[in-house]
Amino acid sequence: MAEDKENPMRKIKIAKLVINCCVGQPGDKLTKAAQVLHELSKQEPVFSKARYTIRSFGIKRNEKMATHVTVRGDQAENILRRGLKVKENELRKRNFSDTGNFGFGI
Repeated sequence: MAEDKENPMRKIKIAKLVINCCVGQPGDKLTKAAQVLHELSKQEPVFSKARYTIRSFGIKRNEKMATHVTVRGDQAENILRRGLKVKENELRKRNFSDTGNFGFGI
């Protein structure tokens, strides 16, 4: 058997990159977060709504709370490289899940 060949299952594949920005309240902060995501990904971000009313936090049901965008392909790889550069290319073990996904905050 040839030992020089690399196992193709060990190659890293990026299916998609989801960038999420949860502000916690509607209004100016949410629109600014959407603008930042639009500039970063060059795609139109989608808004997420609250599922439940939580009085202690001041959250109402169906109120816009967060914004996110899904990026695929080469653009996802470029954004991920820039994000990892901010984290100095080091992630902790707890950033990885058992299914091969990972996440980190900036």
